[in-house]
Amino acid sequence: MSTLRKTFAIAIMVALSGTMVRAESKPAVKDIVIVHGALVDGSGWRAVYDILSKDGFHVTVVQEPLTGLAEDVEATKRVINQQTGPIVLVGHSYGGSVITEAGADPKVSALVYVAALQPDAGEASGQLLAKFAAPSDAMRAAPAATGKYFYMQPALFAATYAQDVPAADAQFLADSQQQLAEKALGAPVSMAAWRTKPSFAILTTQDHVVSPELQRWMYQRSGAKVTEVSSSHAVFISQPRAVAKVIEAAAK
Repeated sequence: MSTLRKTFAIAIMVALSGTMVRAESKPAVKDIVIVHGALVDGSGWRAVYDILSKDGFHVTVVQEPLTGLAEDVEATKRVINQQTGPIVLVGHSYGGSVITEAGADPKVSALVYVAALQPDAGEASGQLLAKFAAPSDAMRAAPAATGKYFYMQPALFAATYAQDVPAADAQFLADSQQQLAEKALGAPVSMAAWRTKPSFAILTTQDHVVSPELQRWMYQRSGAKVTEVSSSHAVFISQPRAVAKVIEAAAK
């Protein structure tokens, strides 16, 4: 082999070596952490969990106490600490506020907002919800206050939260509500992880809880990659494959 050909061959090997090192320096995402929203718990995410698990992901669902933003962020951080990373952190509804702060953890590589609030630093969940009025149907079903906690009137739950979910399942959600502390809605997030990390969003166009107009405004502000789904607020139950697809896109 001539000196020129040897030099050329060595150069190719060095270039390929550099490419391999760069590729190996960014491990594939295998860990998915899901943060449920207010009024429900993590059990409703079973169908999404099953799809992601079958596709090779390790999925963990946070069970927040919903007693305050700080407590819910702390519960999420405990689950993040259990993962090896990198992590795709998923939040639904009020859970979007939780992942906005908890997502600052170095293990988190991307954020997925599912019909979720996406506050900026200094903004509170209730402040965002007041920015755009919810659809008129939802106004009749505004959460009723019981002391310092909120819940949705069970008789109006299905039509407001889960109008595209089988009636029996929607009734179960209504009767197994996890009440949300008033202070959780009033607490501002201290940081916004979406400002430094890629975010993906599912905009639910038939949502009677978090206004589609509010969702669109938040997601445009953050530059999130948006997928619109014709669904109620309970999209994780009614269209689990659509939700799983966006989560897997974020993992790539």
